[in-house]
Formats: sequence, structure tokens, C-alpha cells
Amino acid sequence: MNFYTMLSNNAAYNVRFKSWKKSHPPKKILVIRYQALGDTIATLPYLQNIKRHYQGIELHLIVRKEFSDVHKYIDLFDSVVTIGGSRNAKSQFIFTLLKVPYLWKQRYDVVIDLQNNRISNILRKLLKPDAWSEYDRYSAIAGSERFRLAIEALGLWKVGLDTNFRINIDAEKLLLKNGWEKNNSLVVLNPAGAFPSRNWPVEYYIEFARQWLIEINPDTQFVLLLLPSLTEKANFMAEALGDRCINLTGMANQIEAFAVIQKSTFVLSEDGALMHMAWVQGIPTLALFSSSKKVWSAPQGDWSLCLDSSDLECGPCDFFICKYGDNRCLTRYSPEFVLAKATQLLAVKKMSSHA
Repeated sequence: MNFYTMLSNNAAYNVRFKSWKKSHPPKKILVIRYQALGDTIATLPYLQNIKRHYQGIELHLIVRKEFSDVHKYIDLFDSVVTIGGSRNAKSQFIFTLLKVPYLWKQRYDVVIDLQNNRISNILRKLLKPDAWSEYDRYSAIAGSERFRLAIEALGLWKVGLDTNFRINIDAEKLLLKNGWEKNNSLVVLNPAGAFPSRNWPVEYYIEFARQWLIEINPDTQFVLLLLPSLTEKANFMAEALGDRCINLTGMANQIEAFAVIQKSTFVLSEDGALMHMAWVQGIPTLALFSSSKKVWSAPQGDWSLCLDSSDLECGPCDFFICKYGDNRCLTRYSPEFVLAKATQLLAVKKMSSHA
């Protein structure tokens, strides 16, 4: 086993690994990432980069069942092994052990442990691969960057962001059924921060949309892909935006949301899985962070930007509710300011597409 500490963007990261020593590439790799949805999504552009350059490799994934839809429907993994157990660690462990006979038969050359918890550590040891690496859970750099570094620790490749996913499902029917005028571009609005402290005012989203129609593109419709628990918020926005809004709240599953985002021009999102679905596909993505740690969760790529609270004395606080009661780290960003940042991201994307 090897261990090293290095610097990335002036922050230390720590990786445990056993590098690949053979002269030929491995034939079969198992990736372990049980949870959560946004994190499982954030691994995808790096894993796709491996598969794109080494097409002879079989790439398998083990993941919790409730986070597996996207991974099953994109053209990337040769096998997606799912486990039950929900959030219960003991149940996850039992369901993992039940999969071990199947996993033994696969004879994996390499195991990439992008979860790095007690269950994944035990599984990796049981499988006895020739090479392996473990995700660094705690260093103060972006989680997605730590995924990349764990993969590169094997000594096989330099890994980049590969964002061109092929999806074995088409979201067009769902969009058309719910009011999409096919010549209109799509912008996804995602006011879905998990806690009150993470919410940009819904009125700001509405005003952002109205100004987008005036200043950027009048032939735009705004898509809502919220969970059923946010139906009241979604209905309020849909009523305000009228036929400019396609309200898919509670209607789209994970892979349908992924496919809708692939068709979009821009995504404005609070911290959450849809934000990750956007940047991993190369969609211009503006993230609004408040209590969330930008250093861990911000979207990657020069087509992404994160407005956060790290410049304030009180942030990022990790509080569920703003101690001042006004979410000032977010409310200071006006719709006009956010629209200006969106315009910059669109310009960057346009320049890169013509490069």
C-alpha cells in the first residue's frame, strides 16, 4: 500500500493506493460509490474520460439502488450493481455481502473506492484486486477534484472532464406533453436548496426569468424539476411565469431530469443534484451557495460559476436557518447581478464551442 500527501490549488489532499504495475491496461475495473445522488453524478465525467480513452476496459459500478437510474441509462458502465439498505449502514453492509459472490466471479483487476467508508473498505479487501485507490473524504478541495485525484493515483492515466454523455432515453416527449414549444430554448431553474438557509428568494428567480426574456432570449421557457415536497413553490413560480414555465415538479425521475438538462441552455441552481447533473454535461451552470461549502461542492469547469458566502464573516455557516433571519449571503445577489453572471457564462460556452 502507498500513501501520499500532495498539494492541489494550495490545499493538501491525501490518497491511499496500490498502483497498477503491469505493462498493459487493466481489463476490468469496479468503481464503488454508494451515495449520495449529487456525488455519484459528480464522478461521471472522470470515469467517462477513462472509458473514452481505454475502450477495451470493462467498467462496473456498485451504487445504492435509489441513486442508480442515471448510471443505468447513460452509455458508460458495462454493469451497474445496486444494493438496498437505504440510509441504514447495517442494512447496506448486509446487501453488499450478498453481492460479494457475484463480484468475486468478475475478477476485478482494479477497484476504485470513491466512497471510502467502512463498508467500501471491507468490500475492496474482500475482492483483492491487483491495484486500488481510495477517495480522500476530508481535504479542503472540491469533492469532484478528489474523485479525479483518486483515479489518477493508480498511475494509469491523466483524467480530464468528459462531458458528452450518450443517454438511452429521450426527454422530448415529456417536455412536449407539458407545454414545450420545440423552437424555444430551455433554462432550468432549481430553487431546491435542502434547508431554508440555502434558498435564494423565489421572487428573485421569477424576476431573473423575466429579465432573461427581455435581455437574452425571448424564445425561452423555464423548466422546474423539483421534488413533490416543493410543489407549492413550483406552482407559485409557474403561475407567475405562465406559458413561459414548464412545470415538471414531481413528474421527472432522475434520468429524465438528466436528459432534460442535457437539452437546456443554462441552469440556475442552489446546491443539489440537478446542479451536478448540469455541469457534468457541460451546460453553463450558475450555483447559488450560502451555508454550503463552496470548497467541497462547487460545480467544476470553466462553464460553471459559484456565488457563495466565503467572503463573509458568517459564512459558510452550515446552519439550517440563517442566524440573522434574512439569508443575506444570498439576498445580496440581485436578479440583475445574477443575470449578468449568466451572460458571462454563456459567452464562455460560446467561445469554447467555436474554439
